Amino acid sequence: MSDWHDVREELRTFALGLPEAHEDHPWGETVIKANKKVFLFLGIDEQTEKWDPMFSVKLVSEAHGHALTVEGAAPTGHGLGRAGWVTVPFLAELPETEVLLDWVEESYRAIAPKRAVKQLDDNPVR
Repeated sequence: MSDWHDVREELRTFALGLPEAHEDHPWGETVIKANKKVFLFLGIDEQTEKWDPMFSVKLVSEAHGHALTVEGAAPTGHGLGRAGWVTVPFLAELPETEVLLDWVEESYRAIAPKRAVKQLDDNPVR
């Protein structure tokens, strides 16, 4: 996928297919939550002079280090980076989409209620 909009939409669609996931728009940005907790930050819909398209996920495995190897990736601001959150620019050369989906699923598993994770384990979405 070459267009960042396509990649963003694939991540969004996958995330919304996870148990108990729903979309919200705090601060005018798109986030995907499990219960009331965000597990995927997608930012705003369009690039602006002050904002480049990016996404943030919480990674607690070796995927954290892998995500940080993407050019321009960094620990997420507002103190979230200390908890394992990584912000990855959509305009960088990204790993295969399957890897990005793995990151979204890992973030979901770190944030979602145990009952929802069990539901995912019982009925995988891919």
